[in-house]
Amino acid sequence: MPEEKKIISKKYIYGKGARKSSTAQVRLYEKGKGGVEVNGLKLKEYFKTEALRDVVVSPLKLTSHLKDLDVTIKVHSGGQQGQADACRHAMSRALVALDKELRPALKAEGFLTRDPRVKERKKPGLKRARKSPQWSKR
Repeated sequence: MPEEKKIISKKYIYGKGARKSSTAQVRLYEKGKGGVEVNGLKLKEYFKTEALRDVVVSPLKLTSHLKDLDVTIKVHSGGQQGQADACRHAMSRALVALDKELRPALKAEGFLTRDPRVKERKKPGLKRARKSPQWSKR
Protein backbone atom coordinates (compact mmCIF):
# COMPACT_ATOMS: atom_id res chain seq x y z
CA MET A 1 0.00 0.00 0.00
CA PRO A 2 1.78 3.20 -1.18
CA GLU A 3 1.99 6.18 1.11
CA GLU A 4 -0.01 9.23 0.15
CA LYS A 5 2.04 12.34 -0.50
CA LYS A 6 1.25 15.39 1.56
CA ILE A 7 0.17 18.29 -0.60
CA ILE A 8 1.16 21.52 1.05
CA SER A 9 -0.84 24.34 -0.50
CA LYS A 10 0.03 26.97 2.09
CA LYS A 11 1.91 30.12 1.22
CA TYR A 12 5.68 29.77 1.47
CA ILE A 13 8.88 31.84 1.44
CA TYR A 14 11.42 30.77 -1.19
CA GLY A 15 15.22 30.79 -1.10
CA LYS A 16 17.87 29.47 -3.48
CA GLY A 17 21.45 28.64 -2.54
CA ALA A 18 24.55 27.02 -3.99
CA ARG A 19 27.93 25.57 -3.01
CA LYS A 20 30.48 23.93 -5.33
CA SER A 21 28.28 22.18 -7.91
CA SER A 22 25.28 21.74 -5.58
CA THR A 23 22.13 23.84 -5.76
CA ALA A 24 19.30 23.92 -3.24
CA GLN A 25 15.80 25.36 -3.28
CA VAL A 26 14.12 25.96 0.07
CA ARG A 27 10.52 26.65 0.96
CA LEU A 28 9.71 27.92 4.45
CA TYR A 29 6.14 27.45 5.67
CA GLU A 30 5.04 29.62 8.57
CA LYS A 31 2.99 28.22 11.47
CA GLY A 32 4.70 24.85 11.22
CA LYS A 33 5.96 22.36 13.76
CA GLY A 34 9.67 22.37 12.90
CA GLY A 35 9.72 19.60 10.30
CA VAL A 36 12.54 19.55 7.73
CA GLU A 37 12.14 17.51 4.55
CA VAL A 38 14.94 17.06 1.97
CA ASN A 39 14.08 15.64 -1.46
CA GLY A 40 10.96 13.99 -0.06
CA LEU A 41 12.80 12.35 2.87
CA LYS A 42 13.09 13.39 6.49
CA LEU A 43 16.28 15.24 7.41
CA LYS A 44 17.68 12.27 9.38
CA GLU A 45 17.10 9.91 6.45
CA TYR A 46 18.77 12.13 3.84
CA PHE A 47 21.75 13.47 5.82
CA LYS A 48 23.02 10.49 7.81
CA THR A 49 25.62 12.27 9.99
CA GLU A 50 24.82 14.62 12.84
CA ALA A 51 27.39 17.16 11.58
CA LEU A 52 25.65 17.56 8.21
CA ARG A 53 22.25 17.88 9.87
CA ASP A 54 23.64 20.60 12.14
CA VAL A 55 24.96 22.48 9.10
CA VAL A 56 21.52 22.39 7.45
CA VAL A 57 19.52 23.61 10.46
CA SER A 58 22.13 26.09 11.77
CA PRO A 59 20.33 29.17 10.32
CA LEU A 60 17.11 28.08 12.05
CA LYS A 61 18.92 27.55 15.35
CA LEU A 62 20.70 30.91 15.09
CA THR A 63 17.46 32.79 14.48
CA SER A 64 15.43 30.61 16.91
CA HIS A 65 12.92 29.53 14.24
CA LEU A 66 13.64 25.82 14.66
CA LYS A 67 10.22 24.91 16.14
CA ASP A 68 7.87 27.30 14.33
CA LEU A 69 8.69 26.77 10.62
CA ASP A 70 8.23 23.79 8.33
CA VAL A 71 10.93 23.47 5.68
CA THR A 72 11.02 21.59 2.38
CA ILE A 73 14.28 21.42 0.45
CA LYS A 74 15.08 20.28 -3.08
CA VAL A 75 18.81 19.74 -3.56
CA HIS A 76 20.81 18.14 -6.36
CA SER A 77 24.35 17.63 -7.70
CA GLY A 78 27.59 17.49 -5.78
CA GLY A 79 28.43 15.59 -2.63
CA GLN A 80 26.91 15.49 0.84
CA GLN A 81 28.92 18.39 2.28
CA GLY A 82 28.28 20.63 -0.72
CA GLN A 83 24.58 19.83 -0.59
CA ALA A 84 24.41 20.61 3.14
CA ASP A 85 26.17 23.95 2.60
CA ALA A 86 23.85 24.77 -0.32
CA CYS A 87 20.84 24.03 1.92
CA ARG A 88 22.23 26.33 4.62
CA HIS A 89 22.78 29.11 2.08
CA ALA A 90 19.28 28.78 0.62
CA MET A 91 17.66 28.61 4.06
CA SER A 92 19.50 31.75 5.15
CA ARG A 93 18.29 33.63 2.08
CA ALA A 94 14.72 32.49 2.70
CA LEU A 95 14.91 33.60 6.35
CA VAL A 96 16.05 37.07 5.26
CA ALA A 97 13.09 37.18 2.86
CA LEU A 98 10.86 36.23 5.78
CA ASP A 99 12.26 38.86 8.16
CA LYS A 100 14.78 41.58 7.24
CA GLU A 101 15.80 41.94 10.91
CA LEU A 102 17.56 38.54 10.76
CA ARG A 103 20.06 39.70 8.11
CA PRO A 104 22.80 41.08 10.44
CA ALA A 105 22.92 37.90 12.53
CA LEU A 106 23.07 35.62 9.47
CA LYS A 107 25.61 37.87 7.74
CA ALA A 108 27.89 37.86 10.80
CA GLU A 109 27.98 34.04 10.76
CA GLY A 110 28.74 34.05 7.00
CA PHE A 111 25.59 32.15 6.04
CA LEU A 112 24.56 34.64 3.33
CA THR A 113 27.87 34.51 1.46
CA ARG A 114 28.05 32.00 -1.40
CA ASP A 115 31.34 30.14 -0.99
CA PRO A 116 32.97 30.51 -4.44
CA ARG A 117 35.57 27.75 -4.09
CA VAL A 118 35.24 25.06 -6.75
CA LYS A 119 37.63 22.44 -8.07
CA GLU A 120 40.21 23.86 -10.45
CA ARG A 121 40.29 22.39 -13.95
CA LYS A 122 43.10 20.18 -15.23
CA LYS A 123 45.56 21.98 -17.54
CA PRO A 124 47.08 20.37 -20.66
CA GLY A 125 50.56 18.95 -20.18
CA LEU A 126 50.05 18.59 -16.43
CA LYS A 127 48.97 15.60 -14.36
CA ARG A 128 46.39 17.55 -12.36
CA ALA A 129 45.45 21.22 -12.11
CA ARG A 130 48.94 22.26 -10.96
CA LYS A 131 51.03 19.10 -10.55
CA SER A 132 53.59 18.79 -13.31
CA PRO A 133 55.32 15.62 -14.52
CA GLN A 134 58.58 14.69 -12.79
CA TRP A 135 61.52 16.63 -14.22
CA SER A 136 64.66 14.74 -15.12
CA LYS A 137 67.96 16.38 -16.01
CA ARG A 138 68.96 13.62 -18.50
